[in-house]
Amino acid sequence: MTQAPPAAAWTAQEGTSAAGAQAAPDAAPRKTLRLGAKGEAVTWMQERLIELGYRPGKADGRYGGTTLAAVWAFQKVNGIKPTSTIAARTWDALEAPKAPKVLAPNGKPTRAEINLTKQIMVMYVDGRPELISHVSSGSAVPYCETAMWQGKEQRFCGSATTPTGNYRTTWRTSGWHRSYLGELYNPIFFNGGIALHGALSVPLYPASHGCVRLPMNVAEVLPGMLGKGVPVHVRGAFKRT
Repeated sequence: MTQAPPAAAWTAQEGTSAAGAQAAPDAAPRKTLRLGAKGEAVTWMQERLIELGYRPGKADGRYGGTTLAAVWAFQKVNGIKPTSTIAARTWDALEAPKAPKVLAPNGKPTRAEINLTKQIMVMYVDGRPELISHVSSGSAVPYCETAMWQGKEQRFCGSATTPTGNYRTTWRTSGWHRSYLGELYNPIFFNGGIALHGALSVPLYPASHGCVRLPMNVAEVLPGMLGKGVPVHVRGAFKRT
């Protein structure tokens, strides 16, 4: 499978199928895959996801948790209910994928967009989606937690929401950063104490205190793409079913 830069896979128009711009270079394997699968069909899927701007990890033919997070992101962008099983609908979409919906049509060419409805983040570079990731945002469940902070036991309460709006990235730190509500990996703050950051748990539902959790491998590369002062647009609302 010949790979091309992710930007080549998409047309510039919102919601347009990428089939006309970058159809799959060869037919999808069409083999039903489940988490834990190994082999050439997995490698094909991983290479195709990489080509389209998703981050499944190394194209090593092993269908593990890192690849699963990329599969979820791809399925959500293509209107498929997220699942670990790769079957006909997902193979069809991999052959003729949709571009992610543009949330800020008049936004800067380089920006991040967070879709709370679909729980995905898209990093645009020069107007094209270069990185698309599954995320887990604020749970919207009010909380009160007690933690040791600044040398004494303190109680913290909040609404666990990720506010919508237009923001810009501010400060960041490398590696693990300890906050009063937990550990954040490579956090990039964009709205006060709310950040995009890596986490060991990024479930299919909003689960954070308000930050936007990313898979660890995405959090490794995002700081090199998302500089200081870059726009971050947050839209939508998650509907629990």
